[in-house]
Amino acid sequence: MRFTPLPALLKTSPSVHRPVRWACGLVVVAASALLPISLSSAQVVSDPANTLALPSLGGGEGISVSAERRLGDRIARSIYQDPDYLDDPLLVDYLQSLWQPLLGSARARGDVPPELAERMAWELMISRERTVNAFALPGGYLGVNLGLLAVTERPDEVASVLAHELSHVSQRHIARLMSRDERMAPWMMGAMILGALAAGSNAQVASAAIAGSTAVAAQNQLNFSRDMEREADRVGFGVLSGAGFDPQGFVSMFDKLQQASRLNDDGSFPYLRSHPLSGERIADMRARLPQGPVATNPLPAANPAAPATPPPSTLNLDLPGVRAGTTRVPVATGRPGPSVELHTLMSSRARVLAENGPDRMRSWLQVGQGPNAKPGERYAAALSAQRLGQRDKALELAQKLRDTVAPDARFAADALMLELLLSPATTPATPAQTALLAELRDRSLEGASRAAVMLGSQAAIASGQPQRAVTRLQSWVVLQPRDALAWQTLARAYQVQGQSLRAVRAEAEARAAQLDYSGAVDRFRAAQSLPVAERSADSMEMAIVDSRRRDVELLLRDSVKEEEDSKR
Repeated sequence: MRFTPLPALLKTSPSVHRPVRWACGLVVVAASALLPISLSSAQVVSDPANTLALPSLGGGEGISVSAERRLGDRIARSIYQDPDYLDDPLLVDYLQSLWQPLLGSARARGDVPPELAERMAWELMISRERTVNAFALPGGYLGVNLGLLAVTERPDEVASVLAHELSHVSQRHIARLMSRDERMAPWMMGAMILGALAAGSNAQVASAAIAGSTAVAAQNQLNFSRDMEREADRVGFGVLSGAGFDPQGFVSMFDKLQQASRLNDDGSFPYLRSHPLSGERIADMRARLPQGPVATNPLPAANPAAPATPPPSTLNLDLPGVRAGTTRVPVATGRPGPSVELHTLMSSRARVLAENGPDRMRSWLQVGQGPNAKPGERYAAALSAQRLGQRDKALELAQKLRDTVAPDARFAADALMLELLLSPATTPATPAQTALLAELRDRSLEGASRAAVMLGSQAAIASGQPQRAVTRLQSWVVLQPRDALAWQTLARAYQVQGQSLRAVRAEAEARAAQLDYSGAVDRFRAAQSLPVAERSADSMEMAIVDSRRRDVELLLRDSVKEEEDSKR
C-alpha cells in the first residue's frame, strides 16, 4: 500500500468545517495543560536496564475517582452529539483489539488498581477528523482521530499512542493537576474542556475561552506537566511491552511525529502541540529498546486454564470496558496484536472515511485498479468507489481483495463486501449478489465481533428477516447495554415488524446509552403515549418501559442538579 508522505499530507486542504471539532490533543491542552504538556527542555534520565527506573509521581489527590468519572461523562455526552463522532464497528473492533491487551497489561502491572478499573469508563471514541491526534479525557475516555490511523503503518504505532494516553489516565494526571490549584474545580475543568471542543482548531478562540486566572494556573502547572509527560512515556512503554506489542512502535511513532515537527505544521498535527517532542524523550525510548532482535513480551493470562485467544478474524473485539451494568475489564492473553496487513486495511478505511473531497478518492480509485495494487490500495479503492457512487466497481474491487487478502484479514474484506452489498443500488441485485449477501449475512450473525453482529443484523433486516436481527441483537444488548448502535439497529428491526412499543423503547435505550437522559426520557414518554391497543398488547414490555423511565429520570435529575451546583 502507498502511504501518503507526511509532507504531502501536511499540504492537503483542511477538512470541511463542522459545528464542533475535536482539535486539541488531550482536548484541553490549549486551555490549561489539562493533561500533560512537556517542553523541549525537559531532562530525562534513562535506564535501559529498568523501564521503571523513574519514581512514580504519586496518586491523584485533587479529585475523587467518582467525581472524575462524572466529569468525563459530562464531556462524553457532548461528544456523542458531535457530528464528528464516529461509531464505525470495524474501526472500533480494530482499536479494541489494541486497547484491551493494553488495559489488561496495565492491570497486571498494577498501574490500574481494581477501584480504577471498575469505576472508570475505559471507553474509546473515534473522531472523523483527519488531523493526526489522540487525547485522553477525565473518567477514562480516550479519543482517536481518523488521521492518526491514516498515517500509521503498523499496529504497534497506534498501540504506543494508546498506551501513552492510557498511562495519563492510570496515573491520575487530571486529578494531580487539579490538586495543584484549588481554583481548578471540577466544573471549571469541564467548562474549559467543552470550550476547547467548541473552539476547535481556532487557537485564538480557545485562548479567549480560558483567559484570566486559568491562564495563570496553566502557567504554574507547566513544570509539573513535564514530569507527567515523561511518566506517561515510561509507564506507557512498559504497558506496551507487557501487552506483547513490539516496543519499537514507540520509537517509530516518535520518528513520524519528529519528522512532522520539522515541517511547516498547518494544523494537521495537533498532537505535536499537545505532546511536544524533545530529543531526550526520543532518546529515552530508544534506550529502552531491547538489544538484538525484538521479541514480543506476552503477558500471562489471569487464568492459565483459559482457552487460547482465537485469531483476529473471529475474535470478539467489542469489549468496551467498564460500562453501566458491567464490571469486567479483560486481561491480556499474550496475543501480540493484529497483523500489519489488517492494520493496512483499517488505515485505508480511516483515510477514506476522513476524506470529504472527491479528488483524492478518485486518485485512490485509480491506484487501486492497477494490476499490481496492494490489499490496502484495493480496500481504499473499493470504499472510494462506493462513496463516489460507483457501486459495481466497488463490488468488483472488493471481490479482488477477498481473493488476495491474508487469512487473518479476511473478515475485514468480507465485512467490506457485505457493507457494499447493503449500500443503495440503482439496478436489481443479481442472483450471485443475492446469494453472496445471504452467505455473508449468515456468517456474520454467527460471529462474535461487534462488526459481525451489526452488519449481520443490518443484512437480516435488508433481506426481509428482521426476526433474526432481533434475536441476535437482544442477546447482544443484554451483555452490552450501552451499545447505542445496537439499540438503534434493534429499533429498526422492531419497526419493520410493526412492534412500535419495542421500537420506541429501543430508541430510548440508545439515547440513554449515549448519556442523553433528557432525550431518553422523552422517548420513554412517547412509548407510554402510544395507543392503548399497542401498549396493552405487550404488558411485559410496557412494565419495562415504566421502570426504565423512572431509572433514567433519576439519572436526569442528578445530572441537572450537578449542572446547577457547578454554576454556584
